[in-house]
Amino acid sequence: MAFWRKNLAFSQLAIVTNLEYRFNFFIDAYLQPLITVGIEILLWIALFEANNSNLIGGFTKEAYLAYGVWAPFLGRVAISWMYESMMVEDVASGNINIVLTRPISFYEYYLSQLMGYKVITTFLSLLVPLFVSFYFKLPVQYEKIPLALTLVFFYLFLLHTMSFIVSSIAFFITKVRSFTLIKNLSLFVLAGELVPFDLMPETLKNVLTALPFSSGVYIPVAYITGRIDHRVVMNGFISVFVSFILFSIVARMIWKKGLLEYTGTGA
Repeated sequence: MAFWRKNLAFSQLAIVTNLEYRFNFFIDAYLQPLITVGIEILLWIALFEANNSNLIGGFTKEAYLAYGVWAPFLGRVAISWMYESMMVEDVASGNINIVLTRPISFYEYYLSQLMGYKVITTFLSLLVPLFVSFYFKLPVQYEKIPLALTLVFFYLFLLHTMSFIVSSIAFFITKVRSFTLIKNLSLFVLAGELVPFDLMPETLKNVLTALPFSSGVYIPVAYITGRIDHRVVMNGFISVFVSFILFSIVARMIWKKGLLEYTGTGA
């Protein structure tokens, strides 16, 4: 019970802290998703008009519009710029001493905050893709949304572990923020947010879908838009779980080695 109370307390802390800055929260939860969705819709409409066809890669314009509406939304959920930057800053500046004195691990401390923040922003900004999908009558299977979101939140454990690895590297390298940029830009492509895998050659599509990163965007979006079946989603859970175990082993090794060589700058 103590474990859950501690983590729930830090999750609530993240929610309260972000809600205090209402304007920033409004931009993050509503304005940016609306702008991104608007751009995606305009791009897909222009692409189909230029192509002078109702099918691209075997899917209709409405199918790509549905993908364009939901991919940016889930892409914002399945990314961690802010908390990874905070983790890196704590290690690089020596502020990690403060976290280490608390009755919770560095990993748990930021995982709880990340999850709390993602829960509140997800369910509030969910109104954006739902409204657009209803308004344009897009081919979205709404009963599949809960499982899709479950996969995305399960994927966040893997994502946070990757952030933990990047922050642990800060024990050895001062300019580690470039790793965050490279990682997130790579995930932008590997998750399927930039381009749907359906437009890629079949072999490459199968490889990218098998990777755990597709569970952040492509698999959940493809599932709720009827592109893939339940079996692919289950494979996504398995892929994420196996990758989480492997990344956790690497993270623990780097973290323990970093702590051994770490010299604090004051608590």
